[in-house]
Amino acid sequence: MPLTPDRKRQLTTAALVAPAGIWLFVFLVLPFMAMVVFAFGERAPEGGYQAAFTFAQFANLPSRAAAFWNTMMIAPVGAFLCLIVAYPVAYYLAIKSNPKYRIVLVSLVVVPFWTSLLVRTYAWMYILGSRGIPNLLGMIGIEDVRLLNTPGAVLLGIVYGYLPLMIMPIYVSLEKLDRRLLEASADLGARPISTFLSVTLPLSLPGVMTGVALVTILLLGEYLIPQLLGGGKVFFIGNALVDLFLQSRNWPFGSAIAVTLVVVVVIVLSVAMRIAWKVSGSRQVDLV
Repeated sequence: MPLTPDRKRQLTTAALVAPAGIWLFVFLVLPFMAMVVFAFGERAPEGGYQAAFTFAQFANLPSRAAAFWNTMMIAPVGAFLCLIVAYPVAYYLAIKSNPKYRIVLVSLVVVPFWTSLLVRTYAWMYILGSRGIPNLLGMIGIEDVRLLNTPGAVLLGIVYGYLPLMIMPIYVSLEKLDRRLLEASADLGARPISTFLSVTLPLSLPGVMTGVALVTILLLGEYLIPQLLGGGKVFFIGNALVDLFLQSRNWPFGSAIAVTLVVVVVIVLSVAMRIAWKVSGSRQVDLV
């Protein structure tokens, strides 16, 4: 029996989607299901997982309240600082820069990704350490300045490491902006600040929300930056997970924290989408 055109399109779509669907199921859905199972288990005497059904691991979550608090406070602040720095850069690239050099400037934004985040974070450890900026300040009489192993150092590392992820979605959103709308606003007598607040910012909001959601979600599981620049004094959920899975080998408790983190990420994503829908007046907002 010959296939109808609609059936052929459905089969073609299924064939194209199937590899990605299988990949996500194997490497995302199945591991999450395993974590859910582990979260309701118990720690075996020798470490690891022991089959059980208990809510004790979730009841023990307050013991890691400091890690949750640091993450929930520093991650949004880091995302906000990235936004403050990224928006002017993206605006210049998309609106003000010379089109002939725009691709070069955009490439410079991506260049940091060519180097490992680990290497770049180690560089900041040297810059903020005793032989870096504090040493230079000591030469001019400013003594006992400590920059490393502080929340400020962690925030600086976050902005440096995640800034390109914030710039690119905003740039794409601004680059698609219809310039005639800006010209019409100016022709109607609106000042530049009014044009920005009433035209540019609302139309770029999908890119802003995409960048904020992307950076915030990644920061909720961040481990490397607080470990190196925080020196163990700024403890994130990611640090707690590494400790529980690799050091104390308490897999059920670590899984309970990981499942809770996933729930928090889903809530953050949902709230971000709702805010974008309400402000932009449209549901055509892509956050992934």
